[in-house]
Amino acid sequence: MSVWRYIKPQFWDHRDAASGLHTHMFNFRRIWYLSVLLTTIVAVIPIFFLAAIDYQVTQKAIESEIILRTSRLISNARRTLSFMILERQYALQFLVRDNAFELLRLPERLDRILGSLQGSFGGFTDIGLIDRHGTQLAYSGPFELTNYDYSQQNWFEEALARGTYISDVFMGYRQSPHLVIAVRHVSSEGEPFLLRATIEAEQFHGELVHIEAGSGGDMFIINQDGILQTPSHRFGRVFEKMSLEIPEYSISTSVFETRDGDGSPLVIGYAYLNQTPFILMVVKSKSVLMHPWQKERRQILSYMVAGVLTILLVALAVSTYLVSKIHTADQTRLAALHNVEYVNKMASIGRLAAGVAHEINNPLAIINEKAGLMQDLLNSRNNGPVAEKMAAQITSILNSVHRCATITRRLLNFARPGSVSLQQVNIREVIENVIGFLGKEAQYRDIGLHIDIHPDIPPFPSDRGKLEQIFLNLMNNAFAAISDGGHLQIVGHEGSRKTVTIEVVDDGCGIAPEDIKRVFEPFFSTRTQKGGTGLGLSITYGLVQELGGTIAVESQVGKGTRFTITLPLEPEVQIDETHSCIAGR
Repeated sequence: MSVWRYIKPQFWDHRDAASGLHTHMFNFRRIWYLSVLLTTIVAVIPIFFLAAIDYQVTQKAIESEIILRTSRLISNARRTLSFMILERQYALQFLVRDNAFELLRLPERLDRILGSLQGSFGGFTDIGLIDRHGTQLAYSGPFELTNYDYSQQNWFEEALARGTYISDVFMGYRQSPHLVIAVRHVSSEGEPFLLRATIEAEQFHGELVHIEAGSGGDMFIINQDGILQTPSHRFGRVFEKMSLEIPEYSISTSVFETRDGDGSPLVIGYAYLNQTPFILMVVKSKSVLMHPWQKERRQILSYMVAGVLTILLVALAVSTYLVSKIHTADQTRLAALHNVEYVNKMASIGRLAAGVAHEINNPLAIINEKAGLMQDLLNSRNNGPVAEKMAAQITSILNSVHRCATITRRLLNFARPGSVSLQQVNIREVIENVIGFLGKEAQYRDIGLHIDIHPDIPPFPSDRGKLEQIFLNLMNNAFAAISDGGHLQIVGHEGSRKTVTIEVVDDGCGIAPEDIKRVFEPFFSTRTQKGGTGLGLSITYGLVQELGGTIAVESQVGKGTRFTITLPLEPEVQIDETHSCIAGR
């Protein structure tokens, strides 16, 4: 709360008691709220709009990049695997064309051919020559499969019919996952035969591991029935069925999005390997692939939040500045209007006071003249008890007439025009004249009035009416702060540099420290609930400045207040000789 007290704008607690039915027009706090709200909305909407566009464009760009990378990965793997299978197929086709049937029946020849294949290509486990009846006539490899009969196996009939054959991965007699590549050829006698080679499935898996290193996905091979031909991190071991649907046939690489059984988004790329029963699959978790997007999204959100905060701070500062200026302009306008109203009111009161004074002076003059005549007649006769008593009554009448004349003279002095008109004034007489208006109230409330004006203060040129108004305002302000039985002291002395200093000191309630700097502001009052308008000290401040002086205030809560007025003894404005008078006359 203490920090808020220092940064709180002046208009925050403003309440215009004279606004009437148009209170909302002078509710500066509401104007500030609306200004901040509208400025923020107008400035933030483009930020949100641009952030949303950037968000979508960046997300689509990253998703497109993910699809492109997946497609590129599956295409590269497809070319690698297709080349690996086809080059082994072409190698077998070259062998059957380069070697006669009788030569291939020689075991030592097959041993040399297998060694060459293993040394050149790798991945070959064994090789065998099979006649048209399905009997393996010659064999080279780690197993005893010479004269083994393959006539009942599906691949044998297919290979004879199609000319080339690439099998699925299967266990076979050797109880190890492998696949078969077989090519058909015709001997010199016109008899068809097959050259059959076995490749371990581990060869496929090794190639995939090498390709997918660092890809962050799961790459594996299935057959067209969805049976795994290589192990999968996500879907299990070889010969298990993949839980996803088998993708539809496509002559080119394809990428699509789907969800797994848990509802997690997946990015799937696949390609059918030409002339083989295999489908190459790549399955990636989209949430993992979108990790770079998460970083981009955090940056977008951080930039947006920083932008919104900056806009909000600027809106607060600009709105506070503009509303403060509006408040100041409105207060200046109101001060001018009230000052005009005040001047007109004082002028009306002055004219009324002057009329009353003249109307009273006429009968007072008659009373004074008749009383003087009666006194002269009594003085011409012999003195007696009755004459002495009548003389005393006449003297009392004359004193009362003199007192009434003094009061009307004060009214006439107070009713002078408001323009600055300098004349020689005695500061003590001015103060005593003002006290004359407040004497009865001071007597009724038992307020002690003490005047201590140094006798060395010379008469000096100033505006008597404005001086009276200044001291009347200060004394009225002091009377409002003083409790019954309090004290008011007016001290005057000659200052340095040809000035006179007047201090108005009371022992009233005092002014709070946070209100000291605002006491001379228009419409600021600590007595708004008691009828205070907040114009008295503001007008007093302006009058002092018009006379070329200064006014300062010191106060302590509960101890009292001191107003110090400093006036020049030699003002720059020339004296109005038409209204000059000799002090003390």
